[in-house]
Amino acid sequence: MSYWVYIMTNAYKYVLYIGVTNDLARRYQEHKNGSLEGFTKKYNCHYLVYYEEYQMINDALAREKQLKKWSREKKYALIRRLNPNMEDLGVYL
Repeated sequence: MSYWVYIMTNAYKYVLYIGVTNDLARRYQEHKNGSLEGFTKKYNCHYLVYYEEYQMINDALAREKQLKKWSREKKYALIRRLNPNMEDLGVYL
């Protein structure tokens, strides 16, 4: 089984949400449709801008915790390394 650490943002690319899931396509649709109550719905985080795949849940959870401790600038640098225009990668799932 695969696990993903992912980053969602809003239309202005200002708010960042970091999460973990075992089904990236499903989770993307849940965020996109606003069917999940909480942070991403409140701040309209409907755009998937970054993700990493892991085989072990513990590795994914450790990476999520690591990223959440990073500064905003460091998170943006990570995203822009693989997704320079911060386009919505969810449309490719």
